[in-house]
Amino acid sequence: MIAEIISIGTELLLGDIVNTNAQYIARRLKDLGIFVYYQTVVGDNEKRLMDAFEIAFKRSDIVITTGGLGPTQDDLSKEVAAKYFNKNLILDEETFRSVEEYFSKRKLQLTEGIKKQALIIEGAKALKNDYGTAPGIYFEENGKVLIMMPGPPKEMIPLFENRVVPILLRYTDNILMSKVLRIAGIGESFVEDRIKDLIEVQTNPTIAPYVKDGEVTLRITAKAKDEREAIELIEPVVKEINERLEGYVYGEGDTSLEEVLGTLLLKHNLKIAIAESCTGGMLTSRLVNFPGISASLVEGLVTYSNESKMKRLNVSEETLKSFGAVSKECAIEMARGVALTSNSDIGISSTGIAGPLGGTEQKPVGLVYLGLYFNGKEKYKELRLSGDRQRIRLLTTNLALLWLINEIRLWERGE
Repeated sequence: MIAEIISIGTELLLGDIVNTNAQYIARRLKDLGIFVYYQTVVGDNEKRLMDAFEIAFKRSDIVITTGGLGPTQDDLSKEVAAKYFNKNLILDEETFRSVEEYFSKRKLQLTEGIKKQALIIEGAKALKNDYGTAPGIYFEENGKVLIMMPGPPKEMIPLFENRVVPILLRYTDNILMSKVLRIAGIGESFVEDRIKDLIEVQTNPTIAPYVKDGEVTLRITAKAKDEREAIELIEPVVKEINERLEGYVYGEGDTSLEEVLGTLLLKHNLKIAIAESCTGGMLTSRLVNFPGISASLVEGLVTYSNESKMKRLNVSEETLKSFGAVSKECAIEMARGVALTSNSDIGISSTGIAGPLGGTEQKPVGLVYLGLYFNGKEKYKELRLSGDRQRIRLLTTNLALLWLINEIRLWERGE
């Protein structure tokens, strides 16, 4: 099967936005054994988009589009596609109910533009969008396949993986199986450097890195005649990556740092308390994302001022005078204080300079200390982070969650 990618959007055509969608889709089609001979970028113009469809379907079997499915008047993709196939646009009831529920919960007005997103091509199948209101579309007629997806990558990528890949597998001779490794505490460039040789020689299975919210995901994908053969291809690669990235791979599949940590805490009936300064409650909030964490999480405190650190956590005035609030000594006392005053097995703390103000030559923006009290043992971790205020807080939170995961796993092994 020959596929063509049409990226729709004037902002792409003018270079205002980098076309990462086409790159992603092309790589994944290669993994599936579907050849991509052409890529087209076209603006939000009815005539030029119609011309793009005419050309694409003359030379390709599968046409995959991104963009132009939104609520505004210049979102024309499915309207032009319906006209090309001489079909009407009809309301997809399931999509409309989902959109209605989304807006009703948020007490937002459901406009005609939003309703427009629930329209699909007559005879097509709506592909549920778990991260947005515009569904994807799958349509086939006379041996030609059209797959339409929204433009935002945060919507397109999961829709492609969860809805489109199973459809595309119908047009290949092999099955496709993937294993996802979740990585934190190390940047994409460092990950790629450690497994560069594996990526350079990859054929089957393939290794695809993705970055999101300060984490790196590696998708190892094998093409095989059956599941057993796919597993045999994937497992040695997974084992090698785990060895090279030991301490950074925190989980597999559809999971998160807070889910892995929460599961470990509940498994061992460990009580935890959190004292935050620079993260301002972000660490506690992330852990609260995990259902059932109330059985483990005793409390989370934002002790931002020195007075609060002394009064609530028993951080000594001498420590603050001698070393400052941003110090390993303060971080350890914060962790110890929150653990002992809450009668918890684990106390963890964060204190640092998130910026953009407040840094000095000795203590620059991005300097963060984490403190840990775990069953009477005390540790600290010094971080040197870069980026804006939000990124520093996010990375600190990720690294704190990862540190706890690794410490509990070491404790499990008696190390």
